[in-house]
Amino acid sequence: MKYIITCVMALLLFSGVSAQNKADVSLNTKINGIIRKMTLEEKIEMLHGNALFSSGGVKRLGIPELTCDDGPLGVREEIKRFDWNSANWTTDSATFMPNGSAIAATWNPAMAHKYGVVIGEEANARKKNVMLAPAFNICRMPLCGRTYEYYSEDPYLNGQLAIQAVKGIQSQDVAACIKHFAANNQEVNRDNVNAVIDERALREIYLPAFKAAVEQGNAYTVMSAYNKVNGYWSSENDFLLNKVLKKEWGFKGVVISDWAGVHHTVAAANHGLDIEMGSAGPYDQWYFAKPLLAAVKAGKVSEASIDDKVERVLWLMYHTSLSKNHPKGSIGTPVHSRAAYDIAAESIVLLKNDLHLLPLKPNKIKSIAVIGDNAIRTFASGGFGAGVKAKHELTALEGIKSRFGKTTDIKFAQGYKANYLASRTDDQNAGYDKPDQALINEAVALAKTTDVAILCIGSNREYESEGHDRKTLDLPFGEQALVDAVTAANPKTILVIMAGAPYDLNKIKKSNHTIVWSWFNGSEAGAALADVLEGIINPSGKLPFTFPASLHDSPAFALDTYPGKDTTAYYKEGILVGYRWYDTKKIDPLYSFGYGLSYTDFAYTNLETDKKNYRPGETITLSVKIKNTGGLAGKEVAQLYVSKINPKVLRPEKELKAFKKVMIAPAKTAVVLMNINVNDLAYFDDKLHKWVVEPGEYKILAASSSKDIKQIATIKITE
Repeated sequence: MKYIITCVMALLLFSGVSAQNKADVSLNTKINGIIRKMTLEEKIEMLHGNALFSSGGVKRLGIPELTCDDGPLGVREEIKRFDWNSANWTTDSATFMPNGSAIAATWNPAMAHKYGVVIGEEANARKKNVMLAPAFNICRMPLCGRTYEYYSEDPYLNGQLAIQAVKGIQSQDVAACIKHFAANNQEVNRDNVNAVIDERALREIYLPAFKAAVEQGNAYTVMSAYNKVNGYWSSENDFLLNKVLKKEWGFKGVVISDWAGVHHTVAAANHGLDIEMGSAGPYDQWYFAKPLLAAVKAGKVSEASIDDKVERVLWLMYHTSLSKNHPKGSIGTPVHSRAAYDIAAESIVLLKNDLHLLPLKPNKIKSIAVIGDNAIRTFASGGFGAGVKAKHELTALEGIKSRFGKTTDIKFAQGYKANYLASRTDDQNAGYDKPDQALINEAVALAKTTDVAILCIGSNREYESEGHDRKTLDLPFGEQALVDAVTAANPKTILVIMAGAPYDLNKIKKSNHTIVWSWFNGSEAGAALADVLEGIINPSGKLPFTFPASLHDSPAFALDTYPGKDTTAYYKEGILVGYRWYDTKKIDPLYSFGYGLSYTDFAYTNLETDKKNYRPGETITLSVKIKNTGGLAGKEVAQLYVSKINPKVLRPEKELKAFKKVMIAPAKTAVVLMNINVNDLAYFDDKLHKWVVEPGEYKILAASSSKDIKQIATIKITE
C-alpha cells in the first residue's frame, strides 16, 4: 500500500512539474517569436524609461509600456508623467502601510505577506505593473536615513520577511522590486561611495536576504543600488548582477536601475543591467537609448545581450500586465485598513513597564493628558523619498480619544515644535534641537492636573529621510527637556516613542518606568496604539535592531568607517554587524536585538533536538516548551540562535537561525517546533570561495532576545 501511495504521489508531482515545464516552454516560445519580429531600435526602446515611472513598449506588436511606482509605504500618489509634481487626481488615495522596521518588529512573516497582498491589490487598482518594494538593506549603522524603510540588522530575519512580502505582492500579478542591490547602507555620499566589503561579509550578511527573495520568493525584479561595491557601480557590477544574481541564483527577471543610478552604457549593458530609469536629459539620449544602439552597431554590446534583456522584460510582462485573468485590484478598502492595523498592533514594542501601569484601566482613570507633537502628527509623507496620499491616518491623539474618550477627560498639549525639514540646509535647520520652554510650561501645567500623562515623542518623516543620515542618536526637538519636566510633574507618565530607527534612550530608560516604542505605523497607527495602551492588544513586538548605549559602541563608528574617507567606506567589521558585534565584543547595548516585553510572562523549558549528531544536508528538528505564566493571553517570539564551540575561524558569538511567533493562553504551554538545515550553519570561506560546514560541537540557544538566553542544547556535526 505504501508503495502504491508513493508511486501515485510521485506521478502527481511529476505531472505538476511537467505541466509547469510545458507552460514555461510555451511562454519562452511565444517570447522568442515576438523578439524575432522586433527591430533593434524597438528592442532598445524597451530598455530605458520613457517617462518618470514607465519604460517603453512596442505599439506595433501590442507590447505595452511597463509601469512602476514607489513603495514601500504604499502606492504613492499619482504624479505627472514627466515631472515630480502631483497629477492632482482625486482617486489615488491609498492605504498607508506600517514602515519596514515596524514590519520587522512583528517578527511575523505572515504580517509581511499581509502587507504584500495590500500593496499588490492597490497597485493593480492604479494599473502599476511593478512596485518598488520591499526594501531590506541591512541596518549596518543606526543613523542611516532610510533605516525606517528597511527591515533589520539580521540577514535571516530580513530574508524570511522579504520572501513573504514578495509572495504577497506577486500573488496579485504585480512584480515586487527588491532593493537596493547591494549594500546601500548609508545615505551620506550614497551616489558615489565605494563600499569595500570582503566576500565573506557580502555572502553572510548583505546578500542572503536578496538570495532568499529570489530563490524562495521568486522576485520578478531587482533594483540596483546607487553606491559602488568593491570598486564597481552596482548598476554595472558584473560580480553582483551576472555572476551572483543571474547565474548562481538563477534570477529570471529584470534588473532595474535606481533612478539616475546609471553611469556608463557599455559596462552597464554587459554587466547585467536590463532597464535604465530616472536619468537626466532627453530620453533618447539616456545611456540605454541611442548610445546603446550605437554600442551594439559598433560591436561593443552584442545583440544577443539585448535579446536577453528584452526576453526578461517580456517574461516580466507575461507575469504581470499581460497575465491571464489579471486581478482588477482595489484601493483604500476596510480590509486593507484592517491589514495595516494588524501589522501595527503586532509591531509595537513594550520597552519598560516596571510599575505595571500598563495596560490602563479606563474605569480607574478620570483624566489623561496627551502631550507631544507626535500625538497629532501624521507620517504618511514628509522628507525625501516615497510617501502616500493616505485615504486616512488615525493619529495617536485620535486613537486615544476614540478608545478612552467616552469615560475619560482627554486634553492635549503640543509640548515641542518639530522645526526641521529635510529640504533645508543645516544652517536653515539650526536650532531645531532647542526646547520650547513656553510649550513645556503649558505641558507641565496640564500634566499636573491629570491622572495619567501620555507623552508622544520621537522622530518624524522629515527628520528620518532618504537623502541624508542623522548626525546624532539624540532625541530631536529638545524632547529630553520635555520628558524630564513632564515626568517630574506627573508620576504616572507613559512615554510613547514614534520613530523608525534607534535613538539614545539612556536617560529615559534610567528615569522613566513606562516606555512604549511605536513606529511610522500606518493608517491605523492611532487605533493600534490605543488598543495596546488599554490591553485589548497585548504587545508582542520585538526590536529588529540593537539600540547601542553609545553611538561609538556601534561597529561602523568604533572602527571609524562611516561615512568613509575619500568616498570609500571600508567595512572593517566584516561579518560582525549588529548584535553579532555587540555579543562577540562583549559590549552591553541599551536594548538588545529581539528585545520586547509583554503584559504577561513566559517560561521556557525542555529545549530538545531530534538527535545529537548530524551531517551536512540534514535537518535539525528542535522543540521547546513555552508556558504563559501570567494572567493574559499573549504572543511570544521564540528565537533560536546557534553558536559554534571552539571555531577554527572567526565566528559571531551567536547567529539567529530560526524563530517562530506563537499565541499562548494563560497557564497554557505551547510546544514550539522549528527546523534548522545543517547547511545553514556554514560559514563562507573567501579563500576557497565556497560554503563550509565546520564539523564539531554547536550550541543551540532558545531565547527571547539575543541577550536573554532561556535554554541551551548541544549538538555535534560530523563530516
